[in-house]
Amino acid sequence: MVTNILHDQDVMLNRELGLIQFYRRILAQVTDESVPLLERLNYLCIVSRNCDELFEVRVARLLKWNKDEPNKILPDGLSASSALSLVRNAVVSLYDDIYRVYHNVLKPSLFKAHIIILEGNEWTTEQQSWAYQFFMNELKPVLTPISIDPSHPFPRVPNKNLHFAVELEGMDQYGRNSNIAIVEAPRILNRVIKLPIMLSKNNDVFILLQDIIRIHVGEFFPGLTVKGCYPFRVTRNAELTLKTDAKNLRLAVTREIQNRKYAECSRLELDVTSGMPNSSYIDILLTQFNISEQDLYLAQGPVNLSRLQDITKMITRPELRFEPFTPGLPKELMYNRDLFKAISKTDILIHTPYQSFDPVIELTRMAANDPDVLAIKMTVYRTGADSELSQNLIKAAKLGKQVVASIELFARFDEANNVELANTLENAGAHVVYGVMGYKVHAKMLLIVRKENGKLKQYVHLGTGNYHQTTAKLYTDFGLLTANPEIVRDVDNIFSQITGVGRNCILEKITQAPFNLFELVLKNIETETINALNGKPARIMVKMNSLLENQVIRALYRASQAGVKITLIIRGSCALRPNIPGISDNITVLSIIGRFLEHHRVFYFYNQGSEDLYISSADWMKRNFFRRVETCIPILDKKIKQRIIMESFKYCLRDNIGAWVMDKNGNYTRVKSQRKQFSSQIALINKLSQHKK
Repeated sequence: MVTNILHDQDVMLNRELGLIQFYRRILAQVTDESVPLLERLNYLCIVSRNCDELFEVRVARLLKWNKDEPNKILPDGLSASSALSLVRNAVVSLYDDIYRVYHNVLKPSLFKAHIIILEGNEWTTEQQSWAYQFFMNELKPVLTPISIDPSHPFPRVPNKNLHFAVELEGMDQYGRNSNIAIVEAPRILNRVIKLPIMLSKNNDVFILLQDIIRIHVGEFFPGLTVKGCYPFRVTRNAELTLKTDAKNLRLAVTREIQNRKYAECSRLELDVTSGMPNSSYIDILLTQFNISEQDLYLAQGPVNLSRLQDITKMITRPELRFEPFTPGLPKELMYNRDLFKAISKTDILIHTPYQSFDPVIELTRMAANDPDVLAIKMTVYRTGADSELSQNLIKAAKLGKQVVASIELFARFDEANNVELANTLENAGAHVVYGVMGYKVHAKMLLIVRKENGKLKQYVHLGTGNYHQTTAKLYTDFGLLTANPEIVRDVDNIFSQITGVGRNCILEKITQAPFNLFELVLKNIETETINALNGKPARIMVKMNSLLENQVIRALYRASQAGVKITLIIRGSCALRPNIPGISDNITVLSIIGRFLEHHRVFYFYNQGSEDLYISSADWMKRNFFRRVETCIPILDKKIKQRIIMESFKYCLRDNIGAWVMDKNGNYTRVKSQRKQFSSQIALINKLSQHKK
C-alpha cells in the first residue's frame, strides 16, 4: 500500500469544483423532459440559489485566502490562488450553460405549455403601454435614482439586491454633468409580473421587473440621454466573524447579521443582454466593490434566475408538477396513536419525506400537554419560530415544564430565525443555551422526560436531518424514536455537556464528535481492511452529503487496495478519486439526483457478517469531526437495520434514472442500463407512502 506517499493532488479533488459538478447534475434535471415542466423551472432556480451560496461562502473564503495568504495549501494540494483560478473558470463555463439552458431549452418548453416569459423587445404595443403605466403608477414612486457626483457618493449596495447602473449623457438644470447613476429595486418588489388576461391571449404571460425598470429608467432623468442601463447584483461574504470575548453571543450575532449585508464582495453579476457598458463604467463598479475583473460574471439574462420561482406559485396546473402523494406512517404507529406506548414497545424508524414527520411534531405536542411530562430538551439547528414544533416548545414552557433548547446561532442563513426563536422561547420561560463556544451543535436530538408509575422514563428522537417541517417534505432523512435505556442515557449526558461544563463522560452506545467519531470511522475502515487482507469478505457502504476529510479518504484508499469493496453514495462534493488503478479501483462513487434532496448520513461496515450500521448527523468532513457537536447512532434493531440497508443502499444501487457515477477526474455521467428503469425515490414513494392522490 502506497497511499501515504502520494501527493494530495494525486488523490484528492477540489471541494469547490465538486460543488460545481453537483450544480451541473441539478442543471441536467432542467433539460430532462421526463421531469414535469414547473419542476424543471424549480431546478433552474435551485442552481441559481446554490451559486449564490457558493460565492457567499466558498469563493468568499478563497478570495480572503488569496488576499492574505495566496500560497496557502488546501486539502486537495492546490494553493488558494490556483484553486480560485480554477473555480472562476468553472463558474464562467457553468454560467454559459445555465443561460443557454434557460433561453434554448426551458423557455421554449414553457412556451409550448402556454407559459411565456417575455423579454422587453418582445412586448406588443398594448403590452408596452401597460408596462409604462405599471412603471409610472407602481414603481416610479418607490424607486430612487442616485446620481454619482461629489455630493452624491456611491450608495451602499446590499448583498444580492437588484440594482441598475445607468449610463447618462447631458447636463441637468443645476448644471451638473453626472454620467452615471444607480437605481435600486427594493426586495419587497416582485421580480416577476403576470400580465392581465386581456394582454395574454389565454396564455400565462410574464414580464420581468428588471426589464420594466431598464426600459423606462429614462423617466428619472428628464432632459438627459440614457446611453445604457445595466442590471447588476453583488454577492458578499456571508461568514459571521465574532470576537472570542463576546459577552452576549446573541447580541453579537444580531449585529453581525446586519453587517453581513455590506461585507466584502465576492462577485459582481452584470446583465449584458442589451449590450456591454463602457469599460470605464465597469471599472467604476469594480473599484467601488473592491474586486478584480475576474470577479465580474456576465449574465446573458436575468441576474437572479432564482426569482423565477415566483412563476410556479402563480400557476395552478397539477399536470406540470410531480404527482402528489401522502406520506405514510411506520406500521408501529398506524394503529397505536399513543406515541409513548408505541416507543416503549419498540424502536421506530421514520424515513422522511416518504413517511410523515408528523409523529415527531405530535410527540412534542403530547409532551407539552401531558401533565406527566416534566421536561423537554431539544437541539435546534434550523426550524423557525412560527413552526408548529416551536410552538409546542413554547406552550410547554408556559405550562411550567422544564424546556431546554440548545439553539445554534451560527446555522448559516438561519441565524436571524434562530435569534428570534431564542427570544420567544426565553420570554415563554424556557432555558435557552447557544451550544458550546467554538463548536456548532449540529446533532439532532429531542429528549422527553416523563413520570410513569412513580418513576422517570425518557423518550428520544435522533435524526440525520433538522427539525424543520418544510425541509422534512423535501429532504430524505432517517429519524429514530427510541426508549432504549443506554441511548437515552447517552442523549441526556450529551445535553448535560452542552448546557453545563465538565469532562467528557463515557457514552454507552452513541459516538460523538468532536470526541471519538473520527476514531470510530477510522477503526471501522481499518477492521474491513484487515479482514480483506486476511482473505475474508469485506464491504463498506456510505451514504452522505459530502466526503472531504483527507485522512479518512486515505484510509478508504488503503481499504480499496486491500480488496475491500466500497460504495460511496455522495450527493454533493466528494474529494475522493475513484477508479485510480492500484489505488481506488475497488471504490464506486455514486450521486442520486431526483425529486428530493438526498440528505441522510448512513455508515455500513460488513464486519464479518455482523453488519454494523450507523445513522448520523455528520458528514465525513473535518468540520464535522472536529468543530461540531455531532451524534452517530448504532442501529440495534435487526428489522430496522435491514430496512435502512435496503432503503439507503440496495435501492440506490439499482437506480438507473437518478443515479450518476463519478470518474477519477471528478466528472459524472448518468448511469445507463439495459435493465428496466428503476428510480430509488419513486420506489420508496410506492413502498412507504399512503395511497397516491
